[in-house]
Amino acid sequence: MYRTRFAPSPTGYLHLGHAFSALTGFAAAQAQGGEFLLRIEDIDHTRCRPDFEQAIHDDLRWLGLDWPEPVLRQSEHMADYQAALERLRDMGVLYADARTRRGEAEAALSAPQGEDMAENAPAPPAWRLSLEACRRALGARYDALSFFEGADERRADPGVNGDVVLGRKDIGVAYHLCVVVDDARQGVTHVHRGHDLYDATHTQVLLQALLGLPTPVYAHHALLLDDQGRRLAKRKGSKALRDYRAEGLTAQAVRDRLLTADQG
Repeated sequence: MYRTRFAPSPTGYLHLGHAFSALTGFAAAQAQGGEFLLRIEDIDHTRCRPDFEQAIHDDLRWLGLDWPEPVLRQSEHMADYQAALERLRDMGVLYADARTRRGEAEAALSAPQGEDMAENAPAPPAWRLSLEACRRALGARYDALSFFEGADERRADPGVNGDVVLGRKDIGVAYHLCVVVDDARQGVTHVHRGHDLYDATHTQVLLQALLGLPTPVYAHHALLLDDQGRRLAKRKGSKALRDYRAEGLTAQAVRDRLLTADQG
């Protein structure tokens, strides 16, 4: 079955860019007689809020979308992500990194990639994925990693992102690991998302190979821009869907506007 998902983080209110992604995936699932899932990616307990989560449901229902219940909430599956992290640790493809985020930029200039900065640290701020160790673990498969972007097969190049953080002291696990575990758990066959996440695909394909998980077909759509030519983003204060609704704009008007943007 064709199955896709929309997976927002409840760290703010949805804007038109989110609506575009959700409607794109929903329309694709309907066209294929498939299933559209909503997933709440709420592992970052320092920024996620219940009111933002409720607003996600309200906004998507207002747009005319529906999905099966119950909705998967990542915060309820932390043990599964920790198990995946432990498996990678047992494979020898992670290393402890005691650097703080503030010091990462300076350290990157002087330390070789993959160097263990705190081998004996009892509680490292981060566990990073070692590309060098991944290459050894996968052998010839490493250079053959690929994924489909629509109908086009493309080579996956994890080097694009370097040694990414997978385990974090503050929230436990990082986005890349959770998303591949969840896509496999939910049987997601197709992923529709913005082009800003295209590079993330390279790392996620690598993790899928390491963990023996299936690789969905990806489709990264163009990003919506504001009047200044900047991509819409919560952290930049882009106008929220709920604000359009409060102004009296109808859901059909929003859908028509996004359809025009898609055709453009």
